[in-house]
Amino acid sequence: MLHENVVTARVNNQASAGEILDNWAQALTRAMGQIDPTQLAGIGFAMPGPFDYAEGIARFNRDVAKYQNLFGVDISGAIRDRLGLPPDFELRYLNDASAFGVGEAWRGRAVTSKRSISITLGTGLGAAFVDDGVPVVDGDLVPRMGSMWHLPFNDGIADAAFSTRWFVERYARKTGEALDGVKALAARAATDPRATEVFGEFGTNLGRFMGAWVKNFAAEILVIGGNISAAYDLFGPALEASFNQQQISSAIAVSELKEAAAAIGSARLFEDRFWKRIKPLLAKM
Repeated sequence: MLHENVVTARVNNQASAGEILDNWAQALTRAMGQIDPTQLAGIGFAMPGPFDYAEGIARFNRDVAKYQNLFGVDISGAIRDRLGLPPDFELRYLNDASAFGVGEAWRGRAVTSKRSISITLGTGLGAAFVDDGVPVVDGDLVPRMGSMWHLPFNDGIADAAFSTRWFVERYARKTGEALDGVKALAARAATDPRATEVFGEFGTNLGRFMGAWVKNFAAEILVIGGNISAAYDLFGPALEASFNQQQISSAIAVSELKEAAAAIGSARLFEDRFWKRIKPLLAKM
């Protein structure tokens, strides 16, 4: 993927369905205008759930604070209409965390590993278990649907424990002061031991949580992405110490592709061999 072909756009996920789809279509129009149309195989989406990845139908609901107004919308039909594309033009979909893991395994830090686990740390926890380039979404080696956000941890679930809101709430409990995110907390780490303690606790917790799954899946590498990964130098040593205590020798790496990994993963949906392998799995995501 060429950097000069990357197009970004801000989208309000609480907007009306029409506004969201119009914004997506405008960004796609700009991106498609930068390439030879004869080289366009289709459009791949790295889409958060809940979503019908096989049929391209949005299933966002009141239980998730994003894109609720798209519930039940045929995304493929809506995008084709806005872009003036023929009915047989293909749009393909992959869970965004899975797309991140596929991108890392195909072109990123896990490219030399047969088995990898890739996670994203930000507003919540995204995860992908990847074997030979393909996400694993069922079986005894992975959690249900290959996802981890819903798994119990401490007194809640992993999505709360490994997120920006955990950092903000934990520091506030220690100090009574509310910060606006991990970046602000990281800026204090050099002079505030309480900030350093929060990062160390996060790394230890992440090691405890991930350790059993890394062992169970026999992952050769754990790749970490998402906004929180920028603070790896603050929580990474505690994570690595936790892995050492558990006698886990798997490598740990911070994503270099970052957000581009998911775009690369969704683009791979148009590689014929990969598509044949992953298409039967979409209904399980």
